[in-house]
Parts: sequence; C-alpha cells; structure tokens
Amino acid sequence: MTIKLFDSELKVLDILWRHGDTTAKRIAELLKEQIGWSKTTTYTVIKKCLDKGAIERSDPDFVCRPLVTKEQAQQAETAELIDRMYDGAADRLIASLLDGKRLTTAEIERLKRLVDRLEAGDGHEPD
Repeated sequence: MTIKLFDSELKVLDILWRHGDTTAKRIAELLKEQIGWSKTTTYTVIKKCLDKGAIERSDPDFVCRPLVTKEQAQQAETAELIDRMYDGAADRLIASLLDGKRLTTAEIERLKRLVDRLEAGDGHEPD
C-alpha cells in the first residue's frame, strides 16, 4: 500500500518519527515553533494524515502514532521521483546524482557492494 504524502503531512510525520507517539497539542506546539503554523493548520493536516491512514490516534489526549515508517515514505517519494523525472529508470537517477561528483574510494566500494547485492537479489543497502 502506497500513500501519497504531501510536504505538510510529512512535517507532521517527521515530528512523530523523531519524538515517537505525540499528542496533537504537542505536535501543534512544535510546528508553531519550527515553521509558524497555527493550531488550526496543524489539526487540519493531522486530520488529512488520519484520513489517509498515515497516522492513528488514541484517546484520551489525542495521541498520534505513525502508521508509515520514514523508510516507507522515502521509498515512495524516491519511486515517484524516478517515475516522474526519469521515466521509471533508476539508473538514470543514479547517473544524474553522480554526474560530475568525485567519489571517494570508500563510496565507490559501497556502490560496488550495493550492485553485487542487487545482482544477488538482496537489495538491502550495504554497511
């Protein structure tokens, strides 16, 4: 299941990923400090996250808990970027990221290990 999350919703989720289960009131306080959102704006975005199934709430105190991990959100965003900007070709994204960048020997070795793992069918990121 892939959930399309907008930047505003990712801001709410980022609070939850960093702080763990958090009350809606505290999320509103943190986002007011960080980006100047009003309590109403924050509650509207929390409602959108709830409607999408990205978070759940429990009572009392309207405690919010993420149902999407940061890794899942990153994978979805990366997949969308590859589809939208690189016609679904992940190698074009990698080429674009590396174009003109000088890689260290350690970075090259990590990339080689990643390619080896992908060829072996284990796409987990190398250490």
